[in-house]
Amino acid sequence: MTIATATPTATLTANPPVSRGATWLAALSGNAARVDGYPASVQVADATLDGHAARFIALVPDPASAWPRARHGEAGVIEGWSLARAVHEAVQADRDAAAKRPIVAVVDTPSQAYGRREEAFGIHQSLAGAADAYAAARLQGHPVIALLVGHAMSGAFLAHGYQANRLLALDDAGVEVHAMGKQAAARITMRSVEELEAFAASVPPMAYDIGSYATLGLLWRRIRVHRAAQPDAADLDTVRGALRAALADILADPQRDLRSRLGGPNRQASSRVREVLARQWDD
Repeated sequence: MTIATATPTATLTANPPVSRGATWLAALSGNAARVDGYPASVQVADATLDGHAARFIALVPDPASAWPRARHGEAGVIEGWSLARAVHEAVQADRDAAAKRPIVAVVDTPSQAYGRREEAFGIHQSLAGAADAYAAARLQGHPVIALLVGHAMSGAFLAHGYQANRLLALDDAGVEVHAMGKQAAARITMRSVEELEAFAASVPPMAYDIGSYATLGLLWRRIRVHRAAQPDAADLDTVRGALRAALADILADPQRDLRSRLGGPNRQASSRVREVLARQWDD
Protein backbone atom coordinates (compact mmCIF):
# COMPACT_ATOMS: atom_id res chain seq x y z
CA MET A 1 0.00 0.00 0.00
CA THR A 2 1.32 3.43 -0.96
CA ILE A 3 0.29 6.54 0.95
CA ALA A 4 0.95 10.00 -0.53
CA THR A 5 3.10 12.11 1.74
CA ALA A 6 1.64 15.44 0.72
CA THR A 7 -0.98 16.95 -1.54
CA PRO A 8 -0.90 20.69 -0.85
CA THR A 9 -4.05 22.69 -1.47
CA ALA A 10 -4.19 26.19 -2.85
CA THR A 11 -5.33 27.64 0.48
CA LEU A 12 -2.40 26.33 2.48
CA THR A 13 1.14 27.64 2.60
CA ALA A 14 3.91 25.16 1.84
CA ASN A 15 6.27 26.98 4.19
CA PRO A 16 6.05 25.48 7.67
CA PRO A 17 6.01 27.93 10.58
CA VAL A 18 9.10 28.14 12.71
CA SER A 19 8.83 25.74 15.66
CA ARG A 20 11.10 25.05 18.60
CA GLY A 21 11.87 21.63 17.15
CA ALA A 22 12.98 23.07 13.81
CA THR A 23 14.91 25.89 15.48
CA TRP A 24 16.88 23.63 17.80
CA LEU A 25 17.55 20.98 15.15
CA ALA A 26 19.00 23.64 12.87
CA ALA A 27 21.10 25.14 15.67
CA LEU A 28 22.45 21.85 17.01
CA SER A 29 23.26 20.49 13.56
CA GLY A 30 25.01 23.68 12.49
CA ASN A 31 22.31 24.29 9.88
CA ALA A 32 23.26 21.06 8.13
CA ALA A 33 21.30 20.23 5.01
CA ARG A 34 18.21 18.14 5.65
CA VAL A 35 18.37 14.56 4.45
CA ASP A 36 16.29 14.20 1.27
CA GLY A 37 13.31 11.91 0.89
CA TYR A 38 11.35 12.78 4.03
CA PRO A 39 8.02 14.59 4.36
CA ALA A 40 8.18 18.23 5.37
CA SER A 41 6.95 17.30 8.84
CA VAL A 42 10.01 15.15 9.59
CA GLN A 43 13.37 16.89 9.51
CA VAL A 44 16.51 14.74 9.54
CA ALA A 45 20.03 16.17 9.64
CA ASP A 46 23.41 14.44 9.85
CA ALA A 47 26.05 16.39 11.77
CA THR A 48 28.49 15.76 14.61
CA LEU A 49 28.19 15.50 18.38
CA ASP A 50 31.40 15.66 20.37
CA GLY A 51 33.36 14.51 17.33
CA HIS A 52 31.01 11.63 16.56
CA ALA A 53 28.89 11.45 13.43
CA ALA A 54 25.32 11.87 14.68
CA ARG A 55 21.78 11.93 13.35
CA PHE A 56 19.33 14.61 14.54
CA ILE A 57 15.59 14.08 14.04
CA ALA A 58 12.66 16.44 14.71
CA LEU A 59 8.92 16.60 14.07
CA VAL A 60 7.81 20.02 12.79
CA PRO A 61 4.54 21.58 11.58
CA ASP A 62 3.54 21.13 7.96
CA PRO A 63 0.46 23.23 7.10
CA ALA A 64 0.40 21.70 3.61
CA SER A 65 0.13 18.10 4.81
CA ALA A 66 -2.48 15.95 3.07
CA TRP A 67 -3.38 14.73 6.56
CA PRO A 68 -5.28 17.60 8.25
CA ARG A 69 -4.84 16.18 11.74
CA ALA A 70 -1.06 16.23 11.37
CA ARG A 71 -0.46 19.83 10.29
CA HIS A 72 0.77 21.28 13.58
CA GLY A 73 3.66 19.01 14.45
CA GLU A 74 1.60 15.99 15.48
CA ALA A 75 2.87 12.46 14.91
CA GLY A 76 0.61 10.91 12.29
CA VAL A 77 0.73 7.89 10.01
CA ILE A 78 3.35 9.32 7.66
CA GLU A 79 5.37 10.77 10.52
CA GLY A 80 5.56 7.47 12.42
CA TRP A 81 6.85 5.50 9.46
CA SER A 82 9.25 8.31 8.53
CA LEU A 83 10.69 8.46 12.05
CA ALA A 84 11.21 4.70 11.95
CA ARG A 85 12.92 4.97 8.57
CA ALA A 86 15.25 7.75 9.78
CA VAL A 87 16.38 5.63 12.73
CA HIS A 88 16.67 2.37 10.80
CA GLU A 89 18.77 4.09 8.12
CA ALA A 90 21.31 5.08 10.78
CA VAL A 91 21.31 1.60 12.27
CA GLN A 92 21.79 -0.01 8.86
CA ALA A 93 24.58 2.39 7.92
CA ASP A 94 26.49 1.48 11.10
CA ARG A 95 25.72 -2.23 11.02
CA ASP A 96 29.39 -3.21 10.72
CA ALA A 97 30.87 -0.18 12.47
CA ALA A 98 32.71 -0.59 15.76
CA ALA A 99 31.22 2.67 17.07
CA LYS A 100 27.53 3.35 16.55
CA ARG A 101 26.49 6.91 15.82
CA PRO A 102 24.44 8.85 18.40
CA ILE A 103 20.82 9.54 17.51
CA VAL A 104 19.32 12.73 18.94
CA ALA A 105 15.53 13.11 18.99
CA VAL A 106 14.63 16.80 19.22
CA VAL A 107 11.17 16.71 20.78
CA ASP A 108 8.50 19.36 20.24
CA THR A 109 5.18 17.73 19.38
CA PRO A 110 1.65 18.42 20.69
CA SER A 111 0.25 14.88 20.34
CA GLN A 112 -0.37 12.06 17.96
CA ALA A 113 -2.76 12.83 15.11
CA TYR A 114 -6.37 12.08 16.04
CA GLY A 115 -8.64 11.26 13.11
CA ARG A 116 -10.69 8.58 11.42
CA ARG A 117 -8.29 8.37 8.50
CA GLU A 118 -5.36 7.96 10.88
CA GLU A 119 -7.12 5.11 12.66
CA ALA A 120 -8.17 3.48 9.38
CA PHE A 121 -4.63 3.57 7.98
CA GLY A 122 -3.09 2.14 11.14
CA ILE A 123 -1.56 4.99 13.13
CA HIS A 124 -1.09 2.52 15.99
CA GLN A 125 1.22 0.45 13.80
CA SER A 126 3.02 3.50 12.48
CA LEU A 127 3.83 4.97 15.89
CA ALA A 128 4.67 1.54 17.29
CA GLY A 129 7.12 1.18 14.41
CA ALA A 130 8.79 4.45 15.39
CA ALA A 131 9.05 3.48 19.06
CA ASP A 132 10.42 0.08 18.08
CA ALA A 133 13.03 1.68 15.82
CA TYR A 134 14.38 3.86 18.64
CA ALA A 135 14.38 0.91 21.04
CA ALA A 136 16.13 -1.30 18.49
CA ALA A 137 18.79 1.36 17.90
CA ARG A 138 19.41 1.63 21.64
CA LEU A 139 19.64 -2.15 22.04
CA GLN A 140 22.07 -2.38 19.12
CA GLY A 141 24.49 0.03 20.74
CA HIS A 142 23.46 3.42 19.37
CA PRO A 143 23.50 6.11 22.07
CA VAL A 144 19.99 7.59 21.85
CA ILE A 145 19.34 10.98 23.44
CA ALA A 146 16.02 12.83 23.57
CA LEU A 147 16.10 16.60 24.01
CA LEU A 148 12.74 18.08 25.01
CA VAL A 149 12.57 21.66 23.74
CA GLY A 150 8.78 22.17 23.64
CA HIS A 151 5.73 19.98 24.07
CA ALA A 152 6.20 16.25 24.55
CA MET A 153 2.66 14.98 24.55
CA SER A 154 0.79 11.74 24.37
CA GLY A 155 1.61 8.99 21.87
CA ALA A 156 3.83 11.34 19.89
CA PHE A 157 6.37 11.43 22.73
CA LEU A 158 6.17 7.65 23.12
CA ALA A 159 6.97 7.30 19.42
CA HIS A 160 9.59 10.05 19.23
CA GLY A 161 12.07 10.22 22.08
CA TYR A 162 10.75 8.22 25.01
CA GLN A 163 12.90 5.17 24.19
CA ALA A 164 16.11 7.17 24.54
CA ASN A 165 18.95 6.14 26.85
CA ARG A 166 18.84 9.62 28.37
CA LEU A 167 16.06 12.22 28.45
CA LEU A 168 17.10 15.87 28.69
CA ALA A 169 14.80 18.88 28.80
CA LEU A 170 15.07 22.63 28.65
CA ASP A 171 14.13 24.05 32.05
CA ASP A 172 11.50 26.36 30.62
CA ALA A 173 7.78 26.97 31.08
CA GLY A 174 7.19 26.19 27.42
CA VAL A 175 8.33 22.60 27.91
CA GLU A 176 5.43 20.37 28.95
CA VAL A 177 5.03 16.61 29.24
CA HIS A 178 1.78 14.68 29.67
CA ALA A 179 -0.34 11.84 28.33
CA MET A 180 -2.91 14.27 26.90
CA GLY A 181 -3.64 17.97 26.54
CA LYS A 182 -5.29 19.90 29.36
CA GLN A 183 -8.65 20.25 27.64
CA ALA A 184 -8.84 16.52 26.92
CA ALA A 185 -7.65 15.59 30.42
CA ALA A 186 -10.26 17.89 31.94
CA ARG A 187 -13.03 16.22 29.94
CA ILE A 188 -11.85 12.72 30.83
CA THR A 189 -11.62 13.51 34.55
CA MET A 190 -14.86 15.57 34.48
CA ARG A 191 -13.09 18.66 35.81
CA SER A 192 -12.58 22.16 34.55
CA VAL A 193 -9.10 23.09 33.37
CA GLU A 194 -8.74 25.22 36.50
CA GLU A 195 -9.72 22.29 38.73
CA LEU A 196 -7.31 20.04 36.86
CA GLU A 197 -4.46 22.48 37.40
CA ALA A 198 -5.25 22.70 41.11
CA PHE A 199 -5.34 18.90 41.33
CA ALA A 200 -2.04 18.62 39.48
CA ALA A 201 -0.38 20.90 42.02
CA SER A 202 -0.54 18.08 44.59
CA VAL A 203 -0.33 15.06 42.25
CA PRO A 204 2.89 15.33 40.18
CA PRO A 205 1.96 12.67 37.56
CA MET A 206 -1.05 14.81 36.64
CA ALA A 207 1.01 17.98 36.22
CA TYR A 208 2.33 19.36 32.94
CA ASP A 209 5.35 21.39 33.96
CA ILE A 210 8.83 20.01 33.50
CA GLY A 211 9.66 20.45 37.18
CA SER A 212 6.92 18.04 38.25
CA TYR A 213 7.93 15.62 35.51
CA ALA A 214 11.50 15.68 36.81
CA THR A 215 10.34 14.34 40.19
CA LEU A 216 9.35 11.10 38.49
CA GLY A 217 13.00 10.33 37.84
CA LEU A 218 12.64 10.03 34.08
CA LEU A 219 14.80 13.03 33.18
CA TRP A 220 18.56 12.72 33.23
CA ARG A 221 19.05 16.48 33.32
CA ARG A 222 17.19 19.78 33.07
CA ILE A 223 19.01 22.51 31.16
CA ARG A 224 18.57 26.17 32.04
CA VAL A 225 18.68 28.47 29.01
CA HIS A 226 17.86 32.13 28.50
CA ARG A 227 15.92 31.92 25.24
CA ALA A 228 14.28 28.54 24.77
CA ALA A 229 12.33 29.54 21.65
CA GLN A 230 15.19 31.41 19.95
CA PRO A 231 18.47 30.27 21.51
CA ASP A 232 21.49 32.52 21.52
CA ALA A 233 25.12 31.40 21.30
CA ALA A 234 25.39 30.89 25.06
CA ASP A 235 22.23 28.74 25.11
CA LEU A 236 23.57 26.66 22.25
CA ASP A 237 26.87 26.10 24.04
CA THR A 238 25.02 25.08 27.20
CA VAL A 239 22.81 22.56 25.43
CA ARG A 240 25.66 21.15 23.37
CA GLY A 241 27.60 20.67 26.59
CA ALA A 242 24.66 18.80 28.13
CA LEU A 243 24.37 16.57 25.06
CA ARG A 244 28.09 15.79 25.21
CA ALA A 245 27.78 14.93 28.90
CA ALA A 246 24.78 12.67 28.18
CA LEU A 247 26.69 10.93 25.42
CA ALA A 248 29.69 10.35 27.68
CA ASP A 249 27.40 9.01 30.40
CA ILE A 250 25.78 6.56 28.00
CA LEU A 251 29.11 5.36 26.62
CA ALA A 252 30.39 4.79 30.18
CA ASP A 253 27.30 2.77 31.16
CA PRO A 254 27.94 -0.97 30.74
CA GLN A 255 24.21 -1.76 31.00
CA ARG A 256 22.91 0.67 28.37
CA ASP A 257 19.36 0.16 29.68
CA LEU A 258 16.70 2.40 31.25
CA ARG A 259 17.23 1.64 34.93
CA SER A 260 18.51 5.18 35.52
CA ARG A 261 14.89 6.35 35.32
CA LEU A 262 13.94 4.80 38.66
CA GLY A 263 15.73 7.25 40.94
CA GLY A 264 13.14 10.01 41.27
CA PRO A 265 11.50 10.89 44.59
CA ASN A 266 8.09 10.02 43.18
CA ARG A 267 9.23 6.66 41.80
CA GLN A 268 10.21 5.03 45.10
CA ALA A 269 7.23 2.68 45.06
CA SER A 270 8.08 1.58 41.51
CA SER A 271 11.66 0.87 42.55
CA ARG A 272 10.48 -1.13 45.55
CA VAL A 273 8.09 -3.22 43.46
CA ARG A 274 10.86 -4.02 41.01
CA GLU A 275 13.19 -5.08 43.82
CA VAL A 276 10.56 -7.43 45.29
CA LEU A 277 9.72 -8.89 41.89
CA ALA A 278 13.41 -9.45 41.14
CA ARG A 279 13.89 -11.36 44.41
CA GLN A 280 10.81 -13.49 43.78
CA TRP A 281 11.96 -14.20 40.24
CA ASP A 282 15.39 -15.30 41.47
CA ASP A 283 13.80 -17.54 44.12
